[in-house]
Amino acid sequence: MKLTSLLFGAASGALLLAAAAGANAQSWADSTTVSGRIYADFSNITSKVDGVTSNSTATSGIPAANGTGFDVKRFYVGIDHKFTDVWSMNVTTDFQYSSAISATEVYIKKAYIQGTFSPAFIVRAGSADLPWIPYAEDIYGSRYLEKTVSDRTGFGTSADWGLHVLGKLNDNFSYQVSAINGNGYKNPTRAKSMDIEGRLSAKFDQLNFAIGGYTGKLGQAAPGVATPQKASRFNALAAFTGDRLRAGVEYFSANDFSGTLVKSTTPDKADGTSVFGSFRITPEYSIFARADTAKLSKLLNAAKKDDYYNLGVEWNAFKGVNFSAIVKHDSLTPSAGHKVEANEVGVYSQFRF
Repeated sequence: MKLTSLLFGAASGALLLAAAAGANAQSWADSTTVSGRIYADFSNITSKVDGVTSNSTATSGIPAANGTGFDVKRFYVGIDHKFTDVWSMNVTTDFQYSSAISATEVYIKKAYIQGTFSPAFIVRAGSADLPWIPYAEDIYGSRYLEKTVSDRTGFGTSADWGLHVLGKLNDNFSYQVSAINGNGYKNPTRAKSMDIEGRLSAKFDQLNFAIGGYTGKLGQAAPGVATPQKASRFNALAAFTGDRLRAGVEYFSANDFSGTLVKSTTPDKADGTSVFGSFRITPEYSIFARADTAKLSKLLNAAKKDDYYNLGVEWNAFKGVNFSAIVKHDSLTPSAGHKVEANEVGVYSQFRF
């Protein structure tokens, strides 16, 4: 009888421990979400340098390779975990092919701890979205087709390591301010001073307005390194984001916005504008178009200019899956009398879960 009681007690204890472990595991899983996003395309590219088809090194983002092929430009995997109603965390990895090493790189894009103290006061510590480019991408709505204008032309990045404060002030206004290392999310090294990027945005029904700015040394201020100039950037955006129509314009201007210019005594300026729009014809099909123009070196090389456009038709196959038949053209004038251009025709896609 005693043996039976002991066995029964041991079994009951084991069941209770298993139940507790299962409850804890279930609780942890219930507080964790996994997401993913893939940008892929199948297209034909024709690149030319001064009118001659060329496979030379890519220039200012214009692809060098000619021909037809399949490409996965981005593959993000994100993990979000909620510890309490206040504390949570995010880790997002990125997969990208690097021509420099002829292999696929896997690196951390975002890794931060978040404290949500109120809707108006959220703090993130680590590598997180910066105030401007992720906001502009969300308004544009078609990041899988192309980066936004300041990102595409190299005058900004989407994430960096630092301390980020953001929130919604009310139903109409939101903000974000980030103190960051300045080297971008691929390079977490520190410098003598941190850079500052900020945004103030407003939404009135379907109308969106925002201004933003950046100032700092781009992570170049180190002992023994002279950085006589400071990089700065101003951004502005206005857009209508309706159920069927989306249209907007984005503008940026930048001063000394590169590691080389920060360490130089010779100043330079740049600016650019992007006009974009899309119209949903049916629940499944939309048409879209976009045109960018940018003066990349207004003081040092006034002839340096980039003109870009795309247009096409998008099919919303089902939730989380989009396909677009697209035409792209990018034309760069690196200096007076020279031109590098690329024409691309293909199918772009994104898969989200």
